[in-house]
Amino acid sequence: MNYNEQSVIQLDFSEEMRNSYRDYAVSVIIARALPDVRDGLKPVQRRILYAMNELSLTPDKPHRKSARIVGDTMGKYHPHGDSSIYDALVHMTEDYSLSIPLVDGHGNFGSIDGDSAAAMRYTEARLSKGAITLLENLDKGLVPFIPNFDESEKEPSVLPATFPNLLINGTTGIAVGMATNMPPHNPAEVIDGVIAYMDNPEISTKGLMKYIKGPDFPTGAIITNSDDIFNIYDTGEGKLKIRSKVEIEDSGNGRKNLVITEIPYTVAGNKTKLLENLVSLSKDKVFDEIYDVRDESSKEGIRIVIEVKKDRNIENLLNGLYQKTSMEDTYSVNMLAVKNKQPVTFTLKGLISEFIAFQEELYTKEYEHLLIKANERLEIVEGLIKATDVIDLIIEILRGSSSIKQAKSCLSGSGTDGIKFKTKKSEKEALKLNFTEKQADAILSMQLSKLIGLEVLKLRQESDTLTENIATYKKVLNDVNELHKVIKKRLKTYKKQFGHERRTVLDNIGNTKYVEEIKEETVYIVIDRFGYCKSLDEASYSRLAPETIEEYTHIIPMKNTGKLCVFSATGFMYQIKAMSIPKVKNRDKGVLVQSLCKIGKDDVITYIAFEDLFESQLLFVTKSGYVKLVSGTEFETNRTCITSTKLEEEDMLVCALQVTVEETLDNDRNVIIATKNKLYLAFPLNQISELKKTSKGLKGITLAKDDYVEYVKVITPDIENIEFDGKRYNIKKIKVKNRNEIPSKLK
Repeated sequence: MNYNEQSVIQLDFSEEMRNSYRDYAVSVIIARALPDVRDGLKPVQRRILYAMNELSLTPDKPHRKSARIVGDTMGKYHPHGDSSIYDALVHMTEDYSLSIPLVDGHGNFGSIDGDSAAAMRYTEARLSKGAITLLENLDKGLVPFIPNFDESEKEPSVLPATFPNLLINGTTGIAVGMATNMPPHNPAEVIDGVIAYMDNPEISTKGLMKYIKGPDFPTGAIITNSDDIFNIYDTGEGKLKIRSKVEIEDSGNGRKNLVITEIPYTVAGNKTKLLENLVSLSKDKVFDEIYDVRDESSKEGIRIVIEVKKDRNIENLLNGLYQKTSMEDTYSVNMLAVKNKQPVTFTLKGLISEFIAFQEELYTKEYEHLLIKANERLEIVEGLIKATDVIDLIIEILRGSSSIKQAKSCLSGSGTDGIKFKTKKSEKEALKLNFTEKQADAILSMQLSKLIGLEVLKLRQESDTLTENIATYKKVLNDVNELHKVIKKRLKTYKKQFGHERRTVLDNIGNTKYVEEIKEETVYIVIDRFGYCKSLDEASYSRLAPETIEEYTHIIPMKNTGKLCVFSATGFMYQIKAMSIPKVKNRDKGVLVQSLCKIGKDDVITYIAFEDLFESQLLFVTKSGYVKLVSGTEFETNRTCITSTKLEEEDMLVCALQVTVEETLDNDRNVIIATKNKLYLAFPLNQISELKKTSKGLKGITLAKDDYVEYVKVITPDIENIEFDGKRYNIKKIKVKNRNEIPSKLK
């Protein structure tokens, strides 16, 4: 194919990407992910309900295969894949997700436990009574219809919802750069709030909250920060803390059980995960108080039983479960919806205002439709009544006419040409007739049975009724207060039909504290040459073979409530809780020290139990030959990482040896420092001064430019040899000098 310059379109790549992504984002926001503020439905939900309505799947009709519903929805209105449509259909059946389910499902549609629904070919569905409130009067032209994706069908751009679905059922949706998270509410409370707003449009958010007290989740549970609800309703954003409802039951023999009867809304559809979490916490001994966990839930409701060991603090355990499981969870509220094809964050008052404005529009159109229909019917009824008074003349016209058109023309007052009358009088009377075209059509199609006196009486009664209705319709259309009365009347009917007691308890408990109950015992922290560490109780440690013990480079006995201090070559001290070090079996490997603190792989100098520091001093020796003693009390801190000593640039810590105060005063204890060049200096330990951890220390050995300290050890008279750089040296021949004298050569 040949191209010319005119057929090549030059585009800026970044501008094209920007425009394309913006179009995509708008499409997702408006046409996929977010609900319309008027009917509270996302496009896929609206299309499913409309397709079901077109299939006449009303609550009084049999269920139809879900596959048929999904097929119609996808083929006619929503060409985005059957799985997404079926997922939306399943969601609309969930009584644990919606206050009023919109679809009545028959078959396996999943469960609150987290079980997935059966394939669409196995399940059936029909519209629920709640869905009918969104679809009523769809044929009266109350809402605009738009072409579908291929313009072969028409679909409603919004459903004529006469029910505050968005607030009552809530919704969730993730778009591009934004998301909606609307909590469900109690139907009776929302309807009362809507009516209160119509009575007083100036009502405040606090005024509305006298009726709409807060979200009401289908799963019940407890909102523990009810004081924050006002701010959420006033801004459209915020967070709710939802806590499971738990009962404490006696199980005999002095034991008690925790029984979960209601779970947070965020856990609905995933109850099994909560159960597994509770079981794992029990098995891993995170909560040693738990004896057993079992699920006794049934159709009557949720019942998860946590058996607690005898003589345990059950209230403290409950607080711990709230903190460490999804028995207490956070629900982020974001009241975002689409208005005029724009995403808007609404307040509670704003949502109700939009609903009422939509109702005024719907009811106005509905009553305009009723008025037109009533006027049309009154016109026909009046024509039929009038016709019964001159029925003999009409019969004569029909007999004398050669066609229906000729007779209709005469009845409409267009003349009597071509019609044969018995008398001139009849012809003169016929000229006086002036029925409308619709009346003439009704007369010509009228059955003779309508001439019975009783039928004529019915026509007169119908005329009176129509006249009264027309007056009522005009009154409603001309007076907004009368319009509101009609809206309120229907809403009160819905309140009786769908209203129920509040399920979610509103409270202001605040944060509960859990005091971890730990039975204090001695453990042995063992660390091998690769840096793997583990915790062993005394019984397990006593069973270790001598050759196994030799494999560990560090063995630190300490309390399980204590902390392990790790000193690094870069001059830091890290703290690791003994409880954080896995308590495992002898054959288990353990975990790397690096995974428990932020120390580097080759940075570890030594390990010391935190409680041992306060009864001793630490001997610090650096690569550059600086030495000092530091009191262990200087390292008392709750921080996980602190600077343990001051280092000059490019200097490093070689050792941090633990010595007692008595040892520092002992004349028989010496310090030997060996360097890379096999030089050494031995001097009494009591010659080293005690300094602050923030000091760099005193010069302990004089070094050549290319030399540095590699080895440090505190020696006593009973030690004969030391091992350094793979060789053994007899220290009986080593001469003890004063600190900072000239080093000698190791032999």
